[in-house]
Amino acid sequence: MQEAAGADGSQKPLVFFDLETTGLDQNCEIVQLAAVSGSHSLNLYVIPRCRIQQQAAKVTGFKVRSQRLYLHHNLVLTNSLKEVLVSFIAFLQMLGRPLLVGHNIRHFDCPVLTRALTELDLRARFQSLVSAWVDTLPLTREMLKDRGLRSFRQENLVRELLGINYKAHDALEDVRALQRLYTFLQPMPEVVCRHTFTLDIMDFKPAVPAAKVPCKLTGQCPL
Repeated sequence: MQEAAGADGSQKPLVFFDLETTGLDQNCEIVQLAAVSGSHSLNLYVIPRCRIQQQAAKVTGFKVRSQRLYLHHNLVLTNSLKEVLVSFIAFLQMLGRPLLVGHNIRHFDCPVLTRALTELDLRARFQSLVSAWVDTLPLTREMLKDRGLRSFRQENLVRELLGINYKAHDALEDVRALQRLYTFLQPMPEVVCRHTFTLDIMDFKPAVPAAKVPCKLTGQCPL
């Protein structure tokens, strides 16, 4: 199992996670939540309470018909949002206060997930099981600043550095690819530390206006 140094200097397990959602703003709903840590994985789906925006549906392949969720026209099994979040909490509990790692999570996945946890009164329980969060978007920008890359989207980084094209915008495929990318990069502890944050710190940050949130789905915003 991969590990990295936490804020206290101790080694923490890494959990790579990603969300697919109904849209691009922080008021969107979770449709898919996936996480991997070594050989352990979690992949769950939710029927959202709001409509999936057309642009999001085009990119992710999700569609809701007659209260059923389809992915690329295939019916998928779903759970309630609370069941999904409780399962994620159980996954984290099994791993012992890991670092949560994701690409562009600070301004998108983290606020969306935190809002859902708060709504269902699960935030305190969740926070007690997580050491901190690591955003690999600014981390890779720092590590690869001299590589002349045109984009720091995860899909582009995986293609440029690993020579792999994968099914992006599927949360499980995204986290598997990110785990491989992180293994390839092997960031030093001091680099990881510079891009580590906690939810408590985020609470004191001004909200990011929706128009300035980097696009998770289309990659049209400059990364």
